[in-house]
Amino acid sequence: MSGQNRLLAIMLGVLAALVLVVGGLSAVLLLGGEGGNSDDGDGGPTGVSSGGEDNGGDGASASGRLRLASTDPVTLDPHVAGDAGSAEYIVEIFGGLMTITPDLEIVPDLADSIEVSEDGMQYTFTLREDAFFHTGRRVSAQDVKYSIERAASQELSSPVAVAYLGDIVGVREKFFGLAEQVEGVEVIDDRTVRFTLDAPKPYFLAKLTYPTAFVVDQQQIEANPQNWTRRPNGTGPYELSEWRLNERIVLEANEDYHLGAPNVQEVLYLLSGGSALTRFENDELDVSFITVNDIDRARDPNSDLNPLYSTWPQFTISYIAFNTNVPPFEDADVRRALAQSIDRRRVSEVTFNSMLVPATGVLAPQLPGYTPDDKTFQFDPEAARASLEASSYEVTEDGRLLGPDGNTYNITVTEVGGGAEARIDTQAFLEQWRTELGINVEIRQTDFATFLADQDAGRLQMFNAGWIMDYPDPESILDLKFHSESNLNDIEYTNEEVNGLLEAARVEQDPERRIQLYQEAEALIIQDAAWIPLYFSDSHVVVNPAVEGWFEPPIVIPRLRFVEVNR
Repeated sequence: MSGQNRLLAIMLGVLAALVLVVGGLSAVLLLGGEGGNSDDGDGGPTGVSSGGEDNGGDGASASGRLRLASTDPVTLDPHVAGDAGSAEYIVEIFGGLMTITPDLEIVPDLADSIEVSEDGMQYTFTLREDAFFHTGRRVSAQDVKYSIERAASQELSSPVAVAYLGDIVGVREKFFGLAEQVEGVEVIDDRTVRFTLDAPKPYFLAKLTYPTAFVVDQQQIEANPQNWTRRPNGTGPYELSEWRLNERIVLEANEDYHLGAPNVQEVLYLLSGGSALTRFENDELDVSFITVNDIDRARDPNSDLNPLYSTWPQFTISYIAFNTNVPPFEDADVRRALAQSIDRRRVSEVTFNSMLVPATGVLAPQLPGYTPDDKTFQFDPEAARASLEASSYEVTEDGRLLGPDGNTYNITVTEVGGGAEARIDTQAFLEQWRTELGINVEIRQTDFATFLADQDAGRLQMFNAGWIMDYPDPESILDLKFHSESNLNDIEYTNEEVNGLLEAARVEQDPERRIQLYQEAEALIIQDAAWIPLYFSDSHVVVNPAVEGWFEPPIVIPRLRFVEVNR
């Protein structure tokens, strides 16, 4: 989600850390090793705890308990979350007017019915009578209005609010401090709320499934504005029962959930420990991601893991991004040269044992608008050198770039990590840039939170990142990441022809024409080499036979209530 981008979900395990920052959601795909942890801000050693009995987590099996490996969330505030690790919890604890089913259908959640005006610019929602917060208070239209206005407030300064709520009249004015209320959100009565858009947007309901549009409890937040997320009062299928920093998070089923009580009574997230697969085989976890070290064993029909192994395609792309507003990457030929001088396919097949799929474009397989033909720059050292020669830069003897202004520029690629070396595919790319172009690219590693802050602020020159779609629509990546006025366009990319195509697609009511517009925009973006698309992701997992109905959705959606544990 967050797009703003849905994942600190560990979606793959393989040997070096791949950073994906997501469609919202930012994601860290760990190709081997465990994810990092984040501090909850109170300085205490145990984080948040209910103070109740010890729920175990050391391998004890309990009827109705699902045991998963995860990491501490960056935040549990849905209105500011922009990473998949946080969203993994948020979509279970909170809800909004709309949600996404396991079949990727956009359906009502807190809403009971929806009326859309003939011009497509007004959406009137009637709330369910049986929609309650976890404390038992009924959700009202005023709660919806408060939540939208809080998300859009200048005080909160949400990095995702404008991108996901900006189609509503008045959200931008509220965000920039020009209005006290969001004009386009109107409470009709206690159960009815109306949204007015700035134009007819076919994807609007899909955007309401993103956490920024979720409903929060005004009374709880105003009573404890600093620490309310330690025990948030949501409307979702699960309640946060316990949170011990770096140790575990426990979710308990909301038996009164309006869409049906969950099948799993308790979900235990273990936040520390060694190898997930080892813990899985020791009956301490019910699900484990498979790393590159174990993929051959999982694929072997004679292996004990093979009957438990499955793969799931993801709406996720990893890429190398260029800040097109700083030297030398304001020059598209320099970007093209770097794209043409790395062999992504060989890295995917050899280094990652085909666990990752070489990207053929920006839109992932199964997304509307995806086409199987490879639209990306291929590995072609001769063409790469020609592109560099066509640029306004020259390579110096020490591997830097001499610009037309007479200044020399170092190139630094930033990635999430804390090891002594870059991730293994980055090392391969560094060597190819040096060998094929004579360019010495430096590596900078940073922690996840710092990476996100620097990315949002436009401080990164070149970086490894990724995007996980928030909803199954091309707008969730092409418009959010590449329109020049999007606040999620963290590379300062500008192409007026692309802008025009994206703006036309926003309001195009003919589905086929709308997809065509996105495909045309994608082609231009790829030719501009704003990104180097690297890989599409598959999720590789093994699941305990006692767990029924487990699935790895291609995007972050509520899923725990659909799972059963039979023991």
